[in-house]
Amino acid sequence: MRRYLRFPNPVNEIAARTVAAGAVAQGLLFVVTGWRWLTVPLAYGFVARVLAGPTFSPLGRLATQVIVPRLPFEARPVPGPPKRFAQGIGAVLSVAGLVAAFAGGGTLARLFVGAIVIAASLESVLGFCLGCTIFGWLMRAGIIPSSVCEACGDVRERLAAAVTARAQASDASAGVAVGSGAAAGAGAGVGG
Repeated sequence: MRRYLRFPNPVNEIAARTVAAGAVAQGLLFVVTGWRWLTVPLAYGFVARVLAGPTFSPLGRLATQVIVPRLPFEARPVPGPPKRFAQGIGAVLSVAGLVAAFAGGGTLARLFVGAIVIAASLESVLGFCLGCTIFGWLMRAGIIPSSVCEACGDVRERLAAAVTARAQASDASAGVAVGSGAAAGAGAGVGG
């Protein structure tokens, strides 16, 4: 049983953003229509993904096995624990939305699901994982031990390297000597 109940680490960022887009669609449909039955697959999906990643989640399976393999993007591995934490926040909000919807609290249910729509939109459209950011804050505060996600400790270094690489690629394509002028200073303030 334990082999089925595990979360992938690393996670493909492209798949995570695809799943987030599906959660946005489900959440928006509920917010607009108020059809409370829609909270059932939404909540199930988040709980299933927290417990076992995409294994028992129809949306997770669709994203990882059907949609993402057909996209023209290479896999972008990112640490799994922050993504699992983010799915956990989604699980809490979606279960709260489900309970509120079936208890007659349609407005409260819409607020819970609306919060999911906002966070999942940030993830799917901008690649900004709000739950992952909160995870990072909790790690820095010492609430989540660094042993939970060793790869998360060097995020600032990876961000600085990514900014520098992007600046160098941009300068190279513009015909500017790499490491000169703006390119050298592009990553100076990052990570400090």
